[in-house]
Amino acid sequence: MSRLISLRVKIYAVLFCITFSMFLFTYTYRDPLSHFSKDRCACLTCMAELEDNPWFGERFNQSIHPLMTRESSVLSEETFKWWQGLQRPQPLASYTGLIERLFQLIPDKVVYMDAGSDRCRTCSVVGNSGNLNGSGYGELIDAAHFVIRINQGPTKGFEKDVGTRTTHRVLYPESAINVDSDTWLVLIPFKNQDLQWIVHKMSKMSVIKANKNKVLIYNPTFFKYVYDSWLEGHGGYPSTGFLTLLMAIHICDEVNLFGFGANQYGNWYHYWDKTYMAGTARHPMIHDRDTEYNVTLLLAEKQAIQMFKGR
Repeated sequence: MSRLISLRVKIYAVLFCITFSMFLFTYTYRDPLSHFSKDRCACLTCMAELEDNPWFGERFNQSIHPLMTRESSVLSEETFKWWQGLQRPQPLASYTGLIERLFQLIPDKVVYMDAGSDRCRTCSVVGNSGNLNGSGYGELIDAAHFVIRINQGPTKGFEKDVGTRTTHRVLYPESAINVDSDTWLVLIPFKNQDLQWIVHKMSKMSVIKANKNKVLIYNPTFFKYVYDSWLEGHGGYPSTGFLTLLMAIHICDEVNLFGFGANQYGNWYHYWDKTYMAGTARHPMIHDRDTEYNVTLLLAEKQAIQMFKGR
């Protein structure tokens, strides 16, 4: 009898081991990419993982590319009408004709949409708020893979607070400035005239100095997606700063945000020009600054970004 009991115990033990092993195998290998899917990254935290958060997941759509190619330049009728209505249109060359000429001058390829288990892309998005003065963030800003600056924010003379590196500079076309050959120039067109301006300047390259192989165009479809999904239609259209932040959220795995909002005293001004007081800029005119700032705070609260508020 004791031998029978011992045999049964051994059989149960073997069966348990087999069952437990199968469970572990199934759990671990039910999907070869379950732990390292194409949407995850090699950073400690990954932007795509936040899709599980209801608030973030309702808004975040990784299938919409922030930057334009010939393929993504095809706009729906609704998007085209919205985009063309942002600023007063004037009769100029057709949209499709301008796109064709544009991509004869600059590269036509999808960039940065390469999220995966091998990628850990950290990004510093640097705004222009006076709260950067005395912050000492320079080294932290420069430590990121991408340092994305907005509009004309200078570095010379402010290195300790804003850093020295610039990998990308995001601008409205007609406010574009010269950039060195290593910097990507990201232009945000609002209408056909802006595309016409870009084509003209890129063909001349005498007024704006930039590397033609490093010119990127913000996608109008992504532009409208930011307005609809993230701002829920508030304001006339998103600001350059908010458009830049959302671009970073879609092309980076970790985003650190600097130079957004007022300083510790509630004053709004550019860090390089303390006489420029931008307190009235928060009032919802073209841009709904309050909504943009509140969404930015929510992104920080949901740990989609880390926001450095300076001084």
